[in-house]
Amino acid sequence: MTPNDLFAAAPELMKKWTAASLAIASSLEPALVRLVELRASQINGCANCINMHAQDARANGETEQRIYLLSAWREAPCYTDRERAALAWTEALTRLSEGYARGSAYETLQAQFSEQEQVKLTLMVNVINGWNRIAVGFGMFTDAAEAKSTAQAAA
Repeated sequence: MTPNDLFAAAPELMKKWTAASLAIASSLEPALVRLVELRASQINGCANCINMHAQDARANGETEQRIYLLSAWREAPCYTDRERAALAWTEALTRLSEGYARGSAYETLQAQFSEQEQVKLTLMVNVINGWNRIAVGFGMFTDAAEAKSTAQAAA
C-alpha cells in the first residue's frame, strides 16, 4: 500500500491523522523531532520511516555522524543532555511491551523538559510509533519526497 492508497481508503481519517502529526511535530525543535522519529523507527524496524526521516534530518542540517551513531546514542558524545532525555523517553515509550524502565527515563525527562514539552514529546513519540505501525503493517516503502508531498496535500 502507498500513502495515496491510505488516503483513498480512509480520506477523512488520514487527513486528520496527518494534520495532527504535522501539528505535533511542529511543536518541538525540528532537530529533536528528527532524532525521535529516527530512533523510534530504528527500534520498530521501519525502513520506510528510517529512510524518510534520515533524509529529512540531512536536509535540516543534521550531520552524518549523529545519524549513524543514533542507535548507540548512550555511548556517543555528540548528543546534548536534552536530546539524551528525549531519546531515553522515546525508547521507554516505544519499548513498553519489553518492560523498559520508564522511571529513570521520566526523571531525566523532567530535568530537561517543561511539563508542556513533556506532553508534546510524548505525543511526538506516539505519532512516530503510529506511523511506523502503518508503514510496517502495510509493507510501505515510499520515496520520501512523494510521502512528504502526499502528507502536505492532505494537511
